[in-house]
Amino acid sequence: MVKMEKEQKHQENFKHIVRIANTDINGNRKVVSGLRKIKGLSFMMINAVCSVAGVDPYAQIGNLSDEQLRRIDEAIKSPAKYGIPSWLFNRRKDYESGEDMHLLGNDLKYFQENDIKRLRMIKTYRGQRLPLGLTVRGQRTKSHFRKNKGKVVGVIKSKAAKAAAAEKEKK
Repeated sequence: MVKMEKEQKHQENFKHIVRIANTDINGNRKVVSGLRKIKGLSFMMINAVCSVAGVDPYAQIGNLSDEQLRRIDEAIKSPAKYGIPSWLFNRRKDYESGEDMHLLGNDLKYFQENDIKRLRMIKTYRGQRLPLGLTVRGQRTKSHFRKNKGKVVGVIKSKAAKAAAAEKEKK
């Protein structure tokens, strides 16, 4: 019964898998949650893209027409061309070119790795701590960030006291 209701929601030209920005997205998802699967897109950027492309963010992505999908794809790939503000971009004032750009997928990963390599090469504080998985912005690490450092190693006082007493007796 429930399965039949779901099938009735789909239009005749329903796409079960939609490809946007080199990422396969399940057609049953809403546009907002489907676009979140693309690495480099935030919730705010997705809302801006949907408003520029003229698409309902809560419609099923499999029911969108080819023209709507093309507009979404173009707005994601070149957001500055569509008037999306630069403060939404994930790479503002690039180190080499000085441009504001928005990176997706493997490009984002490549630029992040190169930034860390550059920081290591010039031996900055951040460059030394990032590869080790340590904090870089002044946080305390004595009692927090255990996932990076491992389990807490404590000393049980009674065992320590017994061990100290045993050593005194030996001497």
